[in-house]
Amino acid sequence: MRARSASVAPRASPQRRTRDDGILMLRLAAMRGFHPWLAFVCFFRVLFGRELPAEVVPAKQLPEPVKEVPKPAPPKIEAAPPAKDDKPRASAAQHQRDGALALLALLQREGRLVDFLRESLDGHSDADIGAAARELHRGCKKVLDQHLSFEPVMPGAEDAPVSVPKGFDPAEVRLIGEAKGDAPYKGTLRHHGWRVTDAKLPALADGVDRTVIAPAEVEV
Repeated sequence: MRARSASVAPRASPQRRTRDDGILMLRLAAMRGFHPWLAFVCFFRVLFGRELPAEVVPAKQLPEPVKEVPKPAPPKIEAAPPAKDDKPRASAAQHQRDGALALLALLQREGRLVDFLRESLDGHSDADIGAAARELHRGCKKVLDQHLSFEPVMPGAEDAPVSVPKGFDPAEVRLIGEAKGDAPYKGTLRHHGWRVTDAKLPALADGVDRTVIAPAEVEV
């Protein structure tokens, strides 16, 4: 096979093209009547890839500055409103009332306290009343032992001499007789009082009529 005889024109290197562009800019600057020093500046700026002075390049040919587009503000996320509880809530007074009725129901179930107190004792002998009181005591004591814990408000034996300090709580200590002057007071302990230290009452179920402390009993 014969080699092709067509000659291919050699491509100019990037350095040569840059130099030719610089010479061209130098000639254009001279034709436009610029100062020779400005023409040399244009030549070397083109040669080293730098921008040309504004006096040489018309303002129309200068690239417009890139405007920074402001970033959009993040979307405002509103907190969801709290879910409404349609279930009515009992007040503190209602809870106290239900608790008292529940305790009374326990005393009635175990010791028949309400039956004993509502029964007239007239016409009953002391032996009958004593036997009923014994059953009442056994049942009610069972309720207290299972659900409540107690401690004396003022430790000490009855009829023992005691001192009531200044600033005492009237809900804890009740003065009997005539108190003269300011505390502290000297006196005799007639009853040490009781304080509940722990209560383990059963949970109150919803939908239960607490006013019914003892259901009616029907034998069929």
